[in-house]
Amino acid sequence: MKIAVCFKVVPDDQDILVNSDRSLDYSKAQQIVSTYDLNAIEVAAQLASTHEASLVALTAGSALIDSSKLKKGVLSRGVDELFMIADDACTNMDALATAAALADLVTKNGGFDLIICGDGSADNFARQVDVQLAAKLGLPVVTSASKLAIEAGALVVERSLEDVIEVVRVSMPAVVSVTPDAALPRIPGMKEIVAAGKKPSEVQASGSSVVSALEVLDCRAPEQVARKLQVIDASQDGAIEQFVAALKAAV
Repeated sequence: MKIAVCFKVVPDDQDILVNSDRSLDYSKAQQIVSTYDLNAIEVAAQLASTHEASLVALTAGSALIDSSKLKKGVLSRGVDELFMIADDACTNMDALATAAALADLVTKNGGFDLIICGDGSADNFARQVDVQLAAKLGLPVVTSASKLAIEAGALVVERSLEDVIEVVRVSMPAVVSVTPDAALPRIPGMKEIVAAGKKPSEVQASGSSVVSALEVLDCRAPEQVARKLQVIDASQDGAIEQFVAALKAAV
């Protein structure tokens, strides 16, 4: 059995700076794996271990994602092999372009019985890559999976919806996206990190033109609301009433 897990590399939001005109400065932001995709990698690693399957990680992005530290971080989480498209032509891809790039990787390194994605990306959270990837590959897709099991060559998926838990059985190969509570990401130890440096990884340029359906015209931080800086002296009579009244006015 062969399992693939797709992940996205995003700028660490703790390192993103906001300029005076509210534009965003990513120049000092470290490239990290999207938080939701860490859950997907762990789910895939656990399934691969249980069923003695090989696990391949796939990603596409700008040339910045070609980082030794980042690749070791992924390969140290139970992943056997890594394939990535690292090309500046893939900068700021939307869901359509991302799905197309991942579909190319799947096709070139095919034979996958299961393709696992995260619930969404930490930056845009469009929740579209999984379904569009499945459409391009002509495979069934199940979203919002909180629990996965492989039984008799089929995938049994538990979906935690708003007011009901749904159980779906789907034939493989298939694409599935998992929610953050599907698995808690592991913290790799030094042994796993050292071993990751010896695992195979392949970095390639984009093999086709990148076509996005969306055009981002501008991206800015929201305007900050001016604080009233109202101070109420608790020792004064009626201070609690003033505080409650101020809260009600603010709401």
